[in-house]
Amino acid sequence: MTLKCGTGTIWTTTFAYALALAGLLAQSGAAASPDPRPLSVTGRTNANVSLAANGSLVAAAWAASLPGGATDIYVAVSRDDAATFGVPVRVNAKVGDAHVTGEQPPRVALRSRAGLPPEIVVVWTSKGRGGGTIVSARSSDLGKTFGATTVIPGGEGPGNRGWENVTVDGEGHIHVVWLDHRELAASASMTHMAEHHVEPAASSSDATDTAQRSKLYTATLGDAASVHAITGGVCYCCKTAIVAGPDNALYLAWRHVYPQNMRDMALTESHDGGRTFSTPVRVSEDKWQLEGCPEDGPALALDSQRQVHVVWPTLVNDAPDGRPSIGIFYAVSNGDRRIGSRQRVATEGVPHHPQIAIASGSIYLAWDELKNGARQVVLARRALTAPTAPWSRTVLSGSAPGTYPSLAATNGGLVVAWASSAPTSAIRVTVVKF
Repeated sequence: MTLKCGTGTIWTTTFAYALALAGLLAQSGAAASPDPRPLSVTGRTNANVSLAANGSLVAAAWAASLPGGATDIYVAVSRDDAATFGVPVRVNAKVGDAHVTGEQPPRVALRSRAGLPPEIVVVWTSKGRGGGTIVSARSSDLGKTFGATTVIPGGEGPGNRGWENVTVDGEGHIHVVWLDHRELAASASMTHMAEHHVEPAASSSDATDTAQRSKLYTATLGDAASVHAITGGVCYCCKTAIVAGPDNALYLAWRHVYPQNMRDMALTESHDGGRTFSTPVRVSEDKWQLEGCPEDGPALALDSQRQVHVVWPTLVNDAPDGRPSIGIFYAVSNGDRRIGSRQRVATEGVPHHPQIAIASGSIYLAWDELKNGARQVVLARRALTAPTAPWSRTVLSGSAPGTYPSLAATNGGLVVAWASSAPTSAIRVTVVKF
């Protein structure tokens, strides 16, 4: 099998891309690497990327699928702020058993170790006999090899599960969150469609009641006693978000099913390392009433003042022609477990799949949007000290299609990665330097 990364594949930066990126950087005072750098496994569809960074170390994890559908997880590592990447290495021990979608990509985290390079931790969903199984693998040699694939605590059993995410706290504990459907596994009437909440219910109340058996679970790797359900009533196919803060703090966000089948964002926090969590709060009363899952969840970031920043998509009804559309919204906590009023972010076309990062005194948002029949990846920026300023905006993907961006901040810049199908299937990477 031939693997390609770094300069192994040549990409042409379009003039439009260069002009757009230059516009963003002129506003931000930053500089950028000149070209996106593709990562790919030849002969496969390369998609569903996630990033993690620690200093100048960057790890990119993604799914590479054969035409027949068999999917494996690969990781490529950079030691120079994403200027170059090493050869991709397969992570999963059992060939072809990964189960990955845009809202449940393989998740990667970097765990610091005293006197040693960071440990790379990858978490993903594999194909279990009775449903999805949440598994992980680790590398202690900067991604050259990965150890055994192991099931995380609570990550297996009857029923489907997935939409996982991972974070590492200041003490090196690895925390995982996921959506779990074990309580519906024994239902003789449950079909695949019903499991994902897209069969019309007899009433909105029925759909809300059914959703209570879909749970938000969390666990700490290596601690079998840590696994527990935080809440029921989750919207089952939207990504989850988790971020760790100082003093054993954890923050989780997800799409929740509220009474009358309203599917809005929810947030909870722990201040004892995930042993207990606060009563979930509604991030914003958007009132998106839907008998089905939009497959489009939230993203979280935490700043140095311990403020929680949330970005998410939801339905809006303010188009001039009266038709509903999708908007991207942002909000930040204002103390006492409260979230401030939502702010709409300017988008074009139909936006989805937002991500967020905070670095070098700025908030960065990324998403993909459907415009003129193709999806494009957009990056927006605003200074942390300018909460009412307009967001800067640029299209990173140029004329090539791009979907499902991911963000990570290094010492010197913001790394952005996304999936593209042109000119060949690959993960494209670019760096906006601070």
